[in-house]
Amino acid sequence: MESVITSRVARSLTQRARIARVIVASAFAALFIAGCSSSTDFSPITSLTVSPASATLAPGGTQQFTVVTKDGNGTTITGTRPTWSVVAGGGTISSTGLFTAGTTAGTFTNTVAVTCSGITSFATVIVTAGPLTTITVTPNPGTMPVNTSLQYTAVGKDANGNVVAITPVWSVAAGGGAINSGTGLFTAGGTPGTYTNTVVATSGNATAIVTAGAVATIVVTPNPVTLQINTTQQFTAVARDAAGNVVPITPVWTVTNGGGAINSGSGLFTAGGTAGSFPNTVRATSGSIFGTATVNVTTTPPPPPAPFVDLGAATTMGILAGSTITCVTGGTINADIGLSPGGAVVLGTPPCVVTGTQHITDATAAQAQSDLTAAYNTLVGLPCGTVVGTADIGNSTRAPGVYCSGSTIGVTGTLTLDALGDPNAVWVFQAGSGLTGVGTIALINGAQAKNVYWQVGSSASIGTGSNWKGNILSLASITLNDNVTLIGRALARSAGAVTLGTGDTITLP
Repeated sequence: MESVITSRVARSLTQRARIARVIVASAFAALFIAGCSSSTDFSPITSLTVSPASATLAPGGTQQFTVVTKDGNGTTITGTRPTWSVVAGGGTISSTGLFTAGTTAGTFTNTVAVTCSGITSFATVIVTAGPLTTITVTPNPGTMPVNTSLQYTAVGKDANGNVVAITPVWSVAAGGGAINSGTGLFTAGGTPGTYTNTVVATSGNATAIVTAGAVATIVVTPNPVTLQINTTQQFTAVARDAAGNVVPITPVWTVTNGGGAINSGSGLFTAGGTAGSFPNTVRATSGSIFGTATVNVTTTPPPPPAPFVDLGAATTMGILAGSTITCVTGGTINADIGLSPGGAVVLGTPPCVVTGTQHITDATAAQAQSDLTAAYNTLVGLPCGTVVGTADIGNSTRAPGVYCSGSTIGVTGTLTLDALGDPNAVWVFQAGSGLTGVGTIALINGAQAKNVYWQVGSSASIGTGSNWKGNILSLASITLNDNVTLIGRALARSAGAVTLGTGDTITLP
């Protein structure tokens, strides 16, 4: 009996062992299928150690991460299959732990994660910026009054837009002021203007716009003026800063000492019915600064009105240039010509006819250039009444006033100027850069060519066969192409040239 019992017990133990082995094998198979089992060791995993714990990479760089698994006794467990992932950005990682950095620089803390048997361990990735490819200077453009300072800064970036630390060397390339080579503090000079790409930070650049300073003086013109009772006079005001630069203003007009009334916005004065002298009665005010003009009211007709803009010694000149005067052939200038500071005068073969006096690099021409500069600055300083922009203003009719464009004024066809019955009506066309015309300037209802002014910030070109009227005051060159008739003046400032084609005629207005 005992042997039978012993045999049954033995068989039972054998069956239990087999069942245990099946259970263990099943559990191992489940872990293996989960991707984190060991084929040789069934000890529970208690720790994971990622190597390296931190990696520094350039954009697109790679790093192979590895992991060591251990049990509670510190024994390394081999043959595991952990799961790799990226949880905080910075790049991508393969199933074998090969990490590829992205294009965004930064420190990605604990972004590489490895998981096995419910345990996760982490590693940090630092993605550095790539090589410097661009430098951006700000502000761009920077705008400041004359003789003041503005701080520029420079930011370097790689091809992916990541910031790269730089220590720029600052310089000035195109005028406008001076700059501290180490700090980037720019100090504007005393001349207003737009200085394109003048501020340089190593290989980056920015534009500086130097504006006029605060208003220091206001000059009202004409001053004095004599009017008959109940007649009108248009006043204008030009403001300048302490350095003499023109400052745009919109003055408020008042009458402070009798003599008549004035439109507070336009400056159009109407004399009263009482004759007399009214000192400093017309006032133009901007902020706390004002200028004045005296009005004399009389019952007798006044002398002819003074020009709207005093051209001084340039008044008698049909042509005034700074560098050269060229007339190809067959032209006639019914006026004086002037050249200063100097260059060549070429009158063609057969020569163009000059009916007046030729002032070539003499004192009269030098004074005419000085007076031209003053007149030009006066026109620049007039407040804009109508913005014409870049639209061609040909085939339109314009009332008296100040018309302005920040770039080029174009006239194609017929531009009609209507004086509305006022023989003293004035038109001023302010072109920020150029003037181009192919057509006719028609004057109606009392309009006069002497009261038309074309202020040109660069060069003027009047096309073949044009019938032009008015005074062209240009900062640079003036070109009249073939068979142009100009009732007016072609006045180019000190660096400008005046060029006439074949068969041109200039007559003073």
